[in-house]
This record gives sequence, C-alpha cells and structure tokens, in this order.
Amino acid sequence: MAKTKEKTEKTEKKEKSLVIVESPAKAKTIKKILGESFQIEASYGHIRDFPKKIMGFDADNDFALTFAVIPEKEKVVKKLNDAAKTVDNIYLAPDPDREGEAIAWHIAEVLNTKGKNLYRIEFNEITKNAIQNAVINPRPIDMDRVHAQQTRQVLDRLVGYKLSPLLWDKLKNRTLSAGRVQSVALKLICDREKEIEAFVPVEYWTITADFKKGKSDPFLAELTKYKDKKIELNNQKDADKAVSDLNAKNVEFKVDKITVRNSQRKPSAPFITSTLQREASNKLGYGVGKTMQVAQKLYEGIELGDKGPVGLITYMRTDSTRISDEATLAAKEFVVNAFGEKYYPKEPNVYAKKGKNVQDAHEAIRPTYIEYTPDSIKQYLSSEQNRVYKLIWERFIASQMANAEVENTSIEIDGADYTFRLGAGKVTFKGFLAVQKDDEELQKAEKMPDLKEGEKVDLLEIHPKQNFTQPPARYTEASLVKIMEEYGIGRPSTYAPIISKIQQKNYVIKEEKSLAPTQLGRTVDEQLGKHFDDIINYEFTANMENQLDEIAEKITTSTKVLTDFYKPFIDKVETANQQMEKVDILSGEMCPNCGKPLALRTSRWGTQFLGCTGYPECKTSVPLTKDQKKAPDDRPSDEKCEKCGGEMVIRYGPYGDYLLCTNEDCKNKQKLIVKTGVKCPKCDGELIQKRSRYGKIFYGCNKYPDCDVALWGEPTGEKCPECDSLLELKHYKKGDVIKCSSKTCKYQKSSEE
Repeated sequence: MAKTKEKTEKTEKKEKSLVIVESPAKAKTIKKILGESFQIEASYGHIRDFPKKIMGFDADNDFALTFAVIPEKEKVVKKLNDAAKTVDNIYLAPDPDREGEAIAWHIAEVLNTKGKNLYRIEFNEITKNAIQNAVINPRPIDMDRVHAQQTRQVLDRLVGYKLSPLLWDKLKNRTLSAGRVQSVALKLICDREKEIEAFVPVEYWTITADFKKGKSDPFLAELTKYKDKKIELNNQKDADKAVSDLNAKNVEFKVDKITVRNSQRKPSAPFITSTLQREASNKLGYGVGKTMQVAQKLYEGIELGDKGPVGLITYMRTDSTRISDEATLAAKEFVVNAFGEKYYPKEPNVYAKKGKNVQDAHEAIRPTYIEYTPDSIKQYLSSEQNRVYKLIWERFIASQMANAEVENTSIEIDGADYTFRLGAGKVTFKGFLAVQKDDEELQKAEKMPDLKEGEKVDLLEIHPKQNFTQPPARYTEASLVKIMEEYGIGRPSTYAPIISKIQQKNYVIKEEKSLAPTQLGRTVDEQLGKHFDDIINYEFTANMENQLDEIAEKITTSTKVLTDFYKPFIDKVETANQQMEKVDILSGEMCPNCGKPLALRTSRWGTQFLGCTGYPECKTSVPLTKDQKKAPDDRPSDEKCEKCGGEMVIRYGPYGDYLLCTNEDCKNKQKLIVKTGVKCPKCDGELIQKRSRYGKIFYGCNKYPDCDVALWGEPTGEKCPECDSLLELKHYKKGDVIKCSSKTCKYQKSSEE
C-alpha cells in the first residue's frame, strides 16, 4: 500500500524546466509566456571561446579544438549549473542561427546534465504560439551547424593571428589587425577611393526651355532628341549650335505627341537585415550598428504597460523574405478591415530570394503582432525604437498590399528638328502607398499643362547648362552593406560588427556619412593586397561562405575545408614575412623642427600620434585627432597657471581640450572651463560648458554641487517672454531653434529671429 502511494505521488509530481537564453531582456519576456514551472536564465552571450594567447586548434590533429570558459563568465556558468540541479528538463534557446547553435552546444558542454532531459529549441519570434510550439517540438543540437560556425571561428582566428603580427612588425604599429572578412570590407572602400581618384570628369551640356501656351502659366521642358535620335551635347560648341537653331527666326514649336500610359508599382519585399540597415540609414540617418541595437531590443521585448514585456518583431538577423502562413493571414485581415478588399491582392504577394548565398533559414523581419500599430504603442517606446518599429511595421503591411496604379503622362514638343519632353506621374490608386506614405516621388503629382496634339506653343527662354560627369560616390555604411550582400561577403549577423571594426581600428573614418579610408587603412590594404591578393579578395571570401553553408548542409566537412586552406595560407605567411618590407605610414606632414617626414606612430598606451622619422635624433611628436587628422595648434587663453602664474595655452587632447602652462619648468595641466557669460538664474554663479559621463555636452552652474541648474542646450542669455526662464539654443537636423528651457513652457522661435 505504501509503495503504491509513493508511486502515485511521483507520477503526480509536476516537472520543472530550465530555459537558457542569451539575454536577460529576452528571459523576462519568455518568463511571462511560460509561467512558474519554467525557470529562465541567461548566458549573456558566449560562455566559452578559444583560450587567449594560443591558437586554440591543432592543425596536425584534424584541427582538434580547445575551448575555455571566458573568465568573466565563470559566475554565469556556476549559476546555470546551480539552476540545472533543481530541474528535470533543460531547454537551450539561444538565437536561431549558427552562432546561436554553437552557443547552445557550449552551454551543453559545461552543464552537468546527468539524469536530465536536454533539448535545443529555436523560435523566430517571441510570441506565445512560437515559444509554446518550440517547447512542444524540441530537437537535438544540430552539430553540422555547430561545425560550420566553429570552422568560421578557426578561419577568422587563423587569419587574424597570423596576419596581425605581420602588420605589427612591418608597419611598426601594434594596434593593427587583419581579418578574413574585415580586410575585404576595407579593400572595397580603398578600391572605391582609387576609382574616385582616377576618375576624369567628362563635360556635357543640357538644355531646358520655358514654353507657354496663350495666357496659361509657363512650363519647363528638357531637350532630349535631335532628328528623332537621342541628343548628345559634348561641349559648349554643340550647345551653342542647338541654342542658335532653336532661336532662329520662323521656328515654330508645336505639341507633337502626348502619351498617357498606365502602369503599376509593386511594393517592396519585407525587410531582411541588409535592407533594414539601408532603409534606417537613408531615412533615419542611423548607422548599421545602432539599427541592430534598437532592433535587438524590439525583438527581445518591450514593456507595454499592464501587458508586460512583449517581443515586437521577429528575429532581425535574416536574409529571407519568406513569411509564415499565419502572418500572411493576419496581414490580409488587417488590410481588408483597415482599407477594404480592393487594397489586398488577388493572391498573397511572394518575394523571390535575392543575392548570393541566401540561406532562407528564417522569416523576414516583421511585426509579431500586427494589431500593435506604431501609434498605438508609441508611448511605451523610445524615439529611436518607435522610428525603427514604424519602418518595420509599415514595410511589412505594405509588402502584403495591392500594387499602386500610376498614370504617366509624357508630352513631346518639336521645333527645328529638336524635341523637348516633359512628363509626370499621377497616382490613380494608392494601393500599398496608403501605408508607405513617404515612399518616394509618386506621392506628389506634378501639374501638367493643358495641351493637345498639334497645338502651337511659344518658346520664352532657353537655359543651356554645363555639366561634368561625377565620380562614383564613396560607400556609406548602408551602401557598403548592399555591395557586401551582392558579392556574398559576410552574413546578416556580421555586417554591423565588420563595419564597426574597421572604424574602431581607424582604417576608415566617416566624412559626412561617407566612409573614407585613412592613410593607415590604405597602407594596410596595400600591403595585404601585395602578398595575400588571392585570400583578401571578393571571390575567395564569398566562396568560403559557400563552403561554410556546405558544412551545415553535410555536403562537405569542416576538416576538409580547413585542411585545404591551411597549408597554402601558412606558406604565404612565411613568404610575406621574408619579402614584405618595413614601411613607415607617412602622413604627408613634415617635421616643424628638422624637416623630415612625419609618420604615424602608436604610444605604449595605444594612442596614435605623428612622430618624426628622424627619431631618435629628433623626438618631435604631434598629437592626432580621433579621425587621424593633425590636431589643431595650441590656442592662446586668458587663464594663468595655478602653480606658477605663467601663461596658459589651450591644447587639443583626445578626451577634450585642456589648459597647458607654457613655462617649460612647470608644464602644469588644468581643466579647460568654457564660460558662457550667462548668469545662473538660481544663484550668483555662471553657466559653464560641461560633459556628461556619456560624453554629451551640457551647461551647468559653476557652483555645483551647491547649485544644480543644468541645460542641455546652449544658453543664449535671453529670458523667455512668456515665463521668464532662460532661452537655450538647440540644434536639429532641420535647423537651429531657440527654445524655452522650462519643460512646461512651449515657447520657441527660429534661431534666425
């Protein structure tokens, strides 16, 4: 009887489960869905890696790998093991990609899972259905995907560990690094810069003219043809002849042809990683790293009041435009209810795969709950989160809607064998443009003149214009992602880290949103190109991505891919070590003391400066700005040295300007206080420029901490005419504005006023 009772109690005992994800934000959202019988813990990303200062693999033993727990993650591993002791089931739920699969494997390797059920689960969205379905349908860890990711790690480690020391030695700079994909991204930027420098502008002319019919308003048309062939005006002589012919006496101009053509405009596919990054760059001005950070938070979960944390978008690292049946039906229901049957296509829109090496493993980036429109949850999102979410939500809904219908009108005007043309498009049915209201040029139709074929028009004035062809534009972060995707270089998860890396290393700087190579970057690219041109190139890098795909698909093996790469690569490194010359990275500046060239140097603390190539005879050094430009010269100041009373100058520093005593025996440094001359409204102090712990400039009272007055905008010294608070100058993309510093007062005026 006692045994039966014991067995019944054991059967009725509710199993406990542990779910391990990568981030605590995601853990919080999933906890709400799975309930009390599930304990959710986070690994905080990777928990193991190759040991530091050694390669981490044995090339003579089929590339056997050695991993070690990352020192900073030892407490995390202990916490995960403690949690695992108290549960029956362990679900490994890192991100649904190869890197996530590898993290799941590493977690499994360090956990004591004896007597436990160990499962791998994955989901593309953090919703109730997706999470519960994942738990109901677990699977084993996919070792082929793990091996593909580990092969990537070995290749990146091998290239980095062999090429970086080579650069340190030959370019005399220990801050340098090289990478299998990073160096190819740098090559793209350097190659584009060479194209720009080699570009020779070609002259050409265009001609427009003002016409008028009777008493109606004038209109502008462009010269397009001569004797029914496309006109080419290559110089001023050609343009002058055309102008002379058109201005000749007795030349009549009449409407030769009016063409009205109806066309349809298709919506764009829902976002994948690269297109989201490009759109956020073009429309919001966000860098790819910032876009992915914001999207990550939207994916992991945002607190929506009493609804708790909600994952708002699907997984944001994807190259697939595929949409689930459930999402397709939800989109149809929303479109029909919000806009009507006519706005939904007869058949759901399906978008083809684009680009090389598309894995198509996940869905496109889309909202998880369509009913959460951007306006309905705006109060819960930061400005950046709302703007990115709005992009994603509108793009997805528009992608599922009917085509826009456009009426295109073209008018041709003939005279003296020349043809002028004007045209415009008018939206006759909005279709998807009802949602994507900011979608390019079709939203506003130009007013066309009321003309009929055969009617005469009067020529009022001709406008010849000299033009020159333009060189190709430098890459922006967005266009670099696009070209990398087209070449098959990298993967959705690697675009942002690669672009961030080449900027952190000062190989590339941003100039008005464009990426320009520094002299350091160009030198690194040149040296790698001379000795590793068959490895640091587009085709090889894209082909290696293909081989990683083939490992995941069981077409080839990790050992074969690594073996084929290893020996030829090591031979090249040895050859380069013998043949690569030591190079000074010259800045183009000359030493002010001895006249010898100044070269880029790195201090023992990692900061870069210009040093004289005549060292050690000449020890001249010149500081550099963060973008590797020569720091400005010392500037005079009215301050006196606190120690010796000597004159102080303002000197540039990497962390901000500071005061330096000119007395050679003193050389005292003092903090530079930028005064505004504006009195504090609260005490007898003065407002001075300060910098927050995050580096943002603000203006606070110099009597702090006794007085806590602070403004984020520059104080103008004026008082608000409505509430008597201080006015401050605020800088926005659309222009500068002077606003009241009081949060409760809405007074503002243009800075021009």
